[in-house]
Amino acid sequence: MRIAGLILALTVTALAGLAHARVEPFDPFGAARVDDRPGTQVPLDGVFQDERGRAVTLRALAGGKPLVIAPVQHRCRNLCGLTLDGLAAAVTGQSYRPGRDFSLVALGIDPRESPQDARLSEGRLDPKGAGGVHALVGSAGEVSRVMGALGYRYAWDPQLGQYAHIAAVAVLTPDGRLSHWLYGVAPTPLDLHLALTAAGRGRLGGLSEQIRLLCYHFDPSTGRYDSLVMTIARLIGVGTALALAGLVALLAWRGRARNRLAGRNGLGGRPA
Repeated sequence: MRIAGLILALTVTALAGLAHARVEPFDPFGAARVDDRPGTQVPLDGVFQDERGRAVTLRALAGGKPLVIAPVQHRCRNLCGLTLDGLAAAVTGQSYRPGRDFSLVALGIDPRESPQDARLSEGRLDPKGAGGVHALVGSAGEVSRVMGALGYRYAWDPQLGQYAHIAAVAVLTPDGRLSHWLYGVAPTPLDLHLALTAAGRGRLGGLSEQIRLLCYHFDPSTGRYDSLVMTIARLIGVGTALALAGLVALLAWRGRARNRLAGRNGLGGRPA
């Protein structure tokens, strides 16, 4: 019996070791991504806590204006601080103001963080205390509901002891639908301004801003706006270059054809 028990114990240990060996290493690049879903309705009525510990909802913070959401870890040791600094610089560099024209939220993805942790993000986004800026924490369920609707994918990295996530900012319409994702640690003021204008759907910016928006094209793969005039000019330039190349090739082909024809006539001799 003892031998049988020992064999059973060794077998279980070996199987456990094999199962552990088959576990693939954590892939942060596969786990952290954005599945872009423009037009998706984002739940706005979940209850979060702001940097002062007050119970709030995204709907109340938006107040019928476009909403900018920056998914972060408030205690992040890597890129979150740079993302918040870059977003703050983009906000400062354009004319729309948080609170007056739109609402700006740093939404913590780590449910273990506290309102005190959220104050770190609020301070980076609004160092002068101008207002209209909020930093939230919430339960895992409420956070995942919002992030799932946004298509924002993140996962716990056991080796680093923090969440793997990418630097990106979501811009929502006043009724809570995803309008744009702006990628990178530092969106340009122009990209943020145009994204807010588009998300406002005529409620933000005057006629001149709407006309300006027509002059730019948003590329969802890069999360950037490109000048439509420059894009058309580049396309015209490429088309012109291709046409010239085709003309040169045609002339060269005709020249070679004439040479071959002349050579054949020369070999035939003179007519009698």
